[in-house]
Formats: sequence, structure tokens, C-alpha cells
Amino acid sequence: MALAVRLERFFDQQGIAHKERSIDQAPSLDAAVSALEQSREDVIRATLLIDISGIVMVVHRYDSALDAEALRQMTGRHLQPLTAHQTMRLFSDCDPGFIPPIGNAYDLPVLLDEGIARAERVLFSSGTDHSLVEMDGRSLRLAMAGSREGHLAIRGPGDDGAREALTLAEVASKLKKLYRLPPMPALALRILRLTSNTEATARELSELIEFDPSLTAQVMRYARSALFHYPGQINSVQEAVTRVLGFDRVAHVALGIASVRAFDVPRAGILGMDNFWRHSLYCAFLCQLLAPRCGGDKGLAYLCGLLHNFGLLLVGHLFPVEFKELNRLREANPDASMQSLEQQVFGQGSEQEIIAVGHGAIGGILHRLWELPDPVVKAAGVHQQPGYQGEHENYVMMVQLANALLKDRGIGDEFNPDDVPALLQGLELEPSVVGELMTEIDQVAPELDALASSLIN
Repeated sequence: MALAVRLERFFDQQGIAHKERSIDQAPSLDAAVSALEQSREDVIRATLLIDISGIVMVVHRYDSALDAEALRQMTGRHLQPLTAHQTMRLFSDCDPGFIPPIGNAYDLPVLLDEGIARAERVLFSSGTDHSLVEMDGRSLRLAMAGSREGHLAIRGPGDDGAREALTLAEVASKLKKLYRLPPMPALALRILRLTSNTEATARELSELIEFDPSLTAQVMRYARSALFHYPGQINSVQEAVTRVLGFDRVAHVALGIASVRAFDVPRAGILGMDNFWRHSLYCAFLCQLLAPRCGGDKGLAYLCGLLHNFGLLLVGHLFPVEFKELNRLREANPDASMQSLEQQVFGQGSEQEIIAVGHGAIGGILHRLWELPDPVVKAAGVHQQPGYQGEHENYVMMVQLANALLKDRGIGDEFNPDDVPALLQGLELEPSVVGELMTEIDQVAPELDALASSLIN
């Protein structure tokens, strides 16, 4: 018999038309699909997930990976992959690894990735290692009766196998052992130490910055930008500090500019350095506006917004090839969460799997190693974590709210929606503040764009 017993019985009982397609006996479904050549784009597959409420089958295209965040939002459940042992107990009539994506034949609820039900033709595992099932779209829709449909997968090759979770302490330890992490640039370190001295003066900060002609020029361009509407001439960094920007803002901008020099990341692409600076400056500006409304320190909030995405730069610096692929996937999958894309790109192999915790956590680890202020560490480390409650949560939520509002402007690396009302409630802000913030952003957008461009050069 070419089909698994329960699958064939289901097709016969429901009168579902199908064709059996014989193949050479294959050691795995991957091997069987690889031999198909032109037909592989029609292949669908099943991923089995479980939680305390039971088992769910997710059916998606073979060349896709599941979007864990999309699944969580659709189901409200924290589902985990079944083990091989659990799977084979459930599919005892199938050869190991050859699971038919027809949940109704096995009395399983099915979640169907969008688009599959509209396919004209599909191929899938028959449950045996020597055949596949070919089916037209009408028959497939009959076989999938009662399934729920939604955007559940990321387009592109991936691996949804179970992975062991690592604690952040383990991730930090492995990062330091496996990779040469960039030290904080010497100038950035000197600026950081100066800012921790409560007796430091504007003159000392200015002299430190003026040791570096490039940094001097960038700080001067910042002070002269239309953002600050200063009517007179600014001829020195000290004048920029005392007349326009203030000690904290100059220190924070200079720290950000100097710190970025630790990373070798391309300018181009949706995740490149150009868009990084634009995102960071907009986020810092909004965080600074939010701070007085939330009982936070304006300077510290600005620094949290400015530096919260440094983990993305570290990922690009350590893994240039994978970073290029992440760029491509980000552009091709605007509805997918960034963390899901990172898990797909960086979840392969024993060393690189640590990057699957997300660039936020990686950035928090780097900031901790660089001994940046605790709110900055926390804002970077958990800004990808919705509903965070804990230490420095106000600064985390300021960054999250700023990022959420910037998505409407197409700014940032995330595009899927946030729970803005929950963030406003957490920060004890009225909904009307959103309109006020966006009006201010509209007024300064040209200046922020020009400033971002100047910081690249």
C-alpha cells in the first residue's frame, strides 16, 4: 500500500480525489523533495506543535518557516514542537519523518498558512518513504475542511526543529567564547567615563570631543541643525554644549557616534547603517519627548532610544553573510516579526543558534559588557519583548512605544503592529498624547532625516 492506512481510509470515506506519485525510496522527506526538481515549489508540509491544551498541526509550504509570534497572536497559546517520539506515537501508521499534512485524517485541529487553500495543485507526504500525494486545489480544500487560516509562515528556507533554550547568561558566555566581540572604542569609553563624573565640565567634554576631527564635525552639524533653531553662529564644540545642546545631549550623541565605529556594517539595505541611524535618531527624539510625561530622565531616555538597536549592528558585524540574508528576508516578509526572521537565519548550527534569542538580547549583553547605564542595557535587551514588566520598565516601554509609533512612518526594523493602548496604559499616558507626539515628529522629520544622513558621512 502506497499511502498510510489512516490517510487512505480518510480519502476513501470523504471521496477526496488524489493521485499517488511513486518516488525512489528516500531516507527523509527532505531527500524526497530535493529529488523533485521543478515540482518542489508545490510541496506542502506539516509542523506539529503542542501545549497543555493539546496538539495542533500547522500546514505550510515546504520552503517556509513558521512565524512563532504570528502563531502566538492567532492562537493565544505558547506552542512548542512535538518530539520525534511523540510524533511517531501519533502517526504510528507512517514511516518516521513522513507525516501527511492532513490533520483531519488523524483527528487533529489544523492551522493553514494563507494562500495554500488557493493553490491549484499541491504535493505532500503520503506517510510512506516511497510515494507522495498529488492533489488539486478543490480536493485540498475538502481535505482541509474546518481548518483556520492565517499568515503563519515566513517565506524562504528554514528549520523549525526544536531548539534548546539558552539563558542570557549562557548566551553571554558563549558569545565571549565563540566570537571576538568588539570592545567599546577608546573615545566612546572616555566619553562614558567623563559622563559618570558629576563634576565634569562642558570644557572637559568639548576638549575630549575635539581630539577627533570627524566627531567634532558631526557634533557641530548636529548643533547647527534646524532642530534646535539656534539663531546665532556656533564656532566650537563648547558653544554647542553651553548655548544649544547641553552637556548630556552632546555627551550622548558623541557616545553614540563613537560607539558605532566598533561595527563594520554595510550602509545599504533596510537594516543597513543608513536606516539604523534614521531609526535611532527618531526613536531617541520620541523617547526624550516621552520622558517628562512618564517621570523619566530626558537624557537617559534619549540614550535608551539612541542605543537600543545596537544588537542589530553586532549581528551584522559578526555575521555579514547571514546579515545580508536577514536584510533580504526583512524586505520580503514585512508581516513577520523580526525575532522570527532572526530565528530562521541564525538558528542553524550549534554556534550560531545563540543569535536566535534576538538582536535585542544580544544588544543588551553588549551594553552590559560595555558597562553602559542599567536602563540602557535593559531597554536594548528587552525591547523585542511585548508586555515586559520589571526593572526599568518605564524606559523599556518608552522605546517600545516610540518604535510602535514610528512604524506608521515606515521607520525601524519591525512592521507588525504593537499594542499601543497597553503601552500607553503602562506609561500612564492618555491616548491623546499619540497625536501630540506625531505632530512634533512631522514638524522635525526633515531635520532628523538630514541629521541622520550627516552622521553617516
